Amino acid sequence: LLCIFGGSLAIEMTFTLQEHEVQCFHEVIPKDKKISLEYQVISGGHFDIDCHMMSPNSKTLYKENRKQYDTFHHKTIEAGEYTFCFSNEMSTFAHKTVYFDLDLDDESLDAPGQDGEGAHATALTQLESSAYAIHESLRLVVDYQNHHRLKERIGREVAEYLCERVQNWSIGQNCSNRCCCFRASIYVEKTF
Repeated sequence: LLCIFGGSLAIEMTFTLQEHEVQCFHEVIPKDKKISLEYQVISGGHFDIDCHMMSPNSKTLYKENRKQYDTFHHKTIEAGEYTFCFSNEMSTFAHKTVYFDLDLDDESLDAPGQDGEGAHATALTQLESSAYAIHESLRLVVDYQNHHRLKERIGREVAEYLCERVQNWSIGQNCSNRCCCFRASIYVEKTF
C-alpha cells in the first residue's frame, strides 16, 4: 500500500511580504512531474501581488501581475531547481500575508496499476481499489479544509479591520461629544 500513496508531495506556507520586497522559493523537481502552484493574498493592501515561476534554465513558465489568487499547472520537462517568486514591489506602504501551496504529483494521476497511455492495466484487488478511493477522497477533503481555513482567515482579517475602524470612529465621536459638552457648559456659565 505504500506505493499507492507515495506519489505526491505538497508544500504549504503562509508568510508576510513587506512593501517593496521580493521573496523567492526554490524546489528541486524531477523530470515528468505535474506541479500545481496555488497562491492567495490573505491580507494587506488591495489584496494583490505579483508572482512568477522559472525553470532551472531561467525560462519564465508563469508570470502574473497584481492578482489576488491564482492556480498554475505545469508538467516539468527537465529536472532541476525551479524558482517561484512573490513580489510586493508595487506597494508603497502595505505589507501582505500570502498563502501558497505547491503540489508535486506523478505524471499519471490514474489509479495505481495503470502505467499511463497504451499500457495494460494490472488488476487491483478490491482492498487496493478501496484504499485508493479513500486516499483520493481524503485528499479532496484536505483541499476543501484548506480553502475553508483561508476564507475564514480572510473574513476574520476583514472583521478585525472593521472593528478597529469602528472603535477609532467611536473614540473620535466620544472626544467630540465631550468637547461640545465642555464648551456648552462654559457658555452656560458665562451666560448666567
